[in-house]
Amino acid sequence: MTHPAASAEFRFYEELNDFLPPQRRRASFAYSVAGTRSVKDAIEAIGVPHTEVDLILVDGESVGFERVLRGGERVAVYPVFELLDIAPLQHLRPRPLREPRFVLDTHLGKLARHLRMTGFDCLYRNDYRDSEIITASLAEHRIILTRDKGLLKQRLVTHGYFVRTTESESQLREVVRALQLQSGLRPFTRCRECNGALREVPKAEVLARLPPKVRAAYARFQLCPGCGRIYWEGTHYERLRRLLQFAGEAEPSSGDC
Repeated sequence: MTHPAASAEFRFYEELNDFLPPQRRRASFAYSVAGTRSVKDAIEAIGVPHTEVDLILVDGESVGFERVLRGGERVAVYPVFELLDIAPLQHLRPRPLREPRFVLDTHLGKLARHLRMTGFDCLYRNDYRDSEIITASLAEHRIILTRDKGLLKQRLVTHGYFVRTTESESQLREVVRALQLQSGLRPFTRCRECNGALREVPKAEVLARLPPKVRAAYARFQLCPGCGRIYWEGTHYERLRRLLQFAGEAEPSSGDC
């Protein structure tokens, strides 16, 4: 395949194709690299955030994001490898965070609640600015979850994931599977409303705050010390249990009303 002097041939693999228009998916295509620009700049101009990329081969050589393209190169771009050992090659993603914690953009409020229900520490406000999300990510070692590709393209972002689906329950399954969170699920240990860690409390401690039917029907309760919300295995328990199974979790042990 021949190219103009200032073009390179690009090919994106696996889920990176989600960011490309149909005519460029799973196919090689020429892209202008006029001027001196890094391969990272070119990849993001094509539409793929750098946080999604783990390996770049230029003419068969593993390179970093800073590699300058002059034209005529063949560029192969890969996401994170789960089954293939690429240890001898240059990983471009930072090391996974030892304890996954998240900060979510303003479009993902329901996902934040679902992730909290599975036990993950999630920051969310419906008025976050991009700068606040990035600051929280860097200062507290949090993974950014977003529906905004532009946010993940910002230079300072190190850990982030673009959520593909739009329905909140499907988003939960997507994130759990994409980030391999199954072993870290701790169902019903965190408040869905304020993100606080729940603690079990004797029924007598919360008895005065319980509706009469709840007093008669339930014996186990959890309390959020942050917002004071009380949780028990109420009528929503079965729906929440199914949601956790949908996300890849085994039988949970407790729920909330």
